[in-house]
Amino acid sequence: MIKQIFNRFPRKPSKSSENREGGGTSTSSSNAFSSSRNNDLSGNRYASQGATSLAGFNSTSNLGSNYGNKLSQVVNSKLNGSQPPPYEALPSFRDVPNSEKQNLFIRKLNLCCFVFDFSDPTKNFKEKDIKRQTLVELVDYVSSANGKFSETMMQEMIKMVSINLFRTLSSPPRENKVLEAFDLEEDEPSMDPAWPHLQVVYEFLLRFVASPETDAKLAKRYIDHSFVLRLLDLFDSEDPREREYLKTVLHRIYGKFMVHRPFIRKAINNIFYRLIFETEKHNGIAELLEILGSIINGFALPLKEEHKLFLVRALIPLHKPKCLPMYHQQLSYCITQFVEKDCKLADTVIRGMLKYWPITNSSKEVMFLGELEEVLEVTQPAEFQRCMVPLFRQIGRCLNSSHFQVAERALFLWNNDHIENLIRQNRKVTLPIIFPALERNARQHWNQAVQSLTLNIRKIFSDIDPELFEECLVKFQEDETREKETKVKRETTWQRLEEIAAVKAASNEPVLVSRKLCHVRPLAR
Repeated sequence: MIKQIFNRFPRKPSKSSENREGGGTSTSSSNAFSSSRNNDLSGNRYASQGATSLAGFNSTSNLGSNYGNKLSQVVNSKLNGSQPPPYEALPSFRDVPNSEKQNLFIRKLNLCCFVFDFSDPTKNFKEKDIKRQTLVELVDYVSSANGKFSETMMQEMIKMVSINLFRTLSSPPRENKVLEAFDLEEDEPSMDPAWPHLQVVYEFLLRFVASPETDAKLAKRYIDHSFVLRLLDLFDSEDPREREYLKTVLHRIYGKFMVHRPFIRKAINNIFYRLIFETEKHNGIAELLEILGSIINGFALPLKEEHKLFLVRALIPLHKPKCLPMYHQQLSYCITQFVEKDCKLADTVIRGMLKYWPITNSSKEVMFLGELEEVLEVTQPAEFQRCMVPLFRQIGRCLNSSHFQVAERALFLWNNDHIENLIRQNRKVTLPIIFPALERNARQHWNQAVQSLTLNIRKIFSDIDPELFEECLVKFQEDETREKETKVKRETTWQRLEEIAAVKAASNEPVLVSRKLCHVRPLAR
């Protein structure tokens, strides 16, 4: 009977509902769904109770001919973009016997399959309110379920979710945003006008995936790879509220559907690759990295080669895009998690950061120094020794930065006891590299705070190894003397060239310069 009824339904209601899948939970805090419902339908309670407040439900397998006719009307309305069918509120679940609740549940899902236009707030105001109240009732029903969801119910739930959520995201042209990537955090976020409905649909999806009454083996037929990909596409939404829901939804799907885990990781990798090598802009990188931070924390030891490749090929290159400030905190956490899991990765991470170290962007350089401190804090001496030479060459350049925040942040590395111990133990290598930078700062840096911090660090080295400090000082003075001699010789050569040119200028004779005259040391050091 059920198959006969469903065979009469349209197979492809719309492009946005082709994939009959869904899933997730949400950690975001949100407002109450309805002013008339103050029981348990606020976003905060959903965030904290999404996985535990579901009970179960009684269902019947009789769909009824009324449902079939109503579904066809709604789907056709969705396809044709016409006005909604006669939109009337259905009875409450409290007003029907248990034997009719499943039929009513599906009818309510059917009613919510029509997507309204929110560009005009005054249009279909009554119908929009009916749909919102119906969605809230559906959330209540799923939350209080006391029996396993049938395949028919899963199919209809995911169809309703897909029709409402999967849409083309509207955003300003990307080209204009890339150039102003560092100012994006100060911009006002774009809020989706349809959020009053979207929020409740996300909460419905959250409750469904988190429910113990959802059989993962059965639900994976609808929450498949295609559904996951379309869910990931929504992470580029401008609305931070939607991204917050998506973050938890995807995390719950990852936790519940183990069969999808490798695919989800690969799909997230592909988003990172597009950001790094193509678009240089994506709104949801921070949320995706938050999910990955939790996933990385659960990796078993020893780490698989697949996970190490993910670190090298995706996470480390994420330091490159201009929009790094939008997700740097989450990226730094993921990187540090890898080093904590496998200390041998510290050398790989540090050398990777040095590869993408900013040259002309001081604010980005300060972020790199902060992340470097977090990585060094979990770095073991053996790994530190492998990368300390190129590392301290870069730190020396930061110490001499004319931007006082960069120099100051580099000097703050000595405030970390673990890092200071690493430097002390390897001072015979590190001090000769950074001594010239320390000496120049102490003599001529324009910022008083930088000068003061530099003098403190010089004193630390002087106290722990006076002989080495004196050797470095003598060598610095010798190099400085040679540099002055080279500078004087260079100036003398140019002066002689100018004199010869002035003498020959009157007679228009060519100026011949001897090899010996031109043989001076190069300028660059």
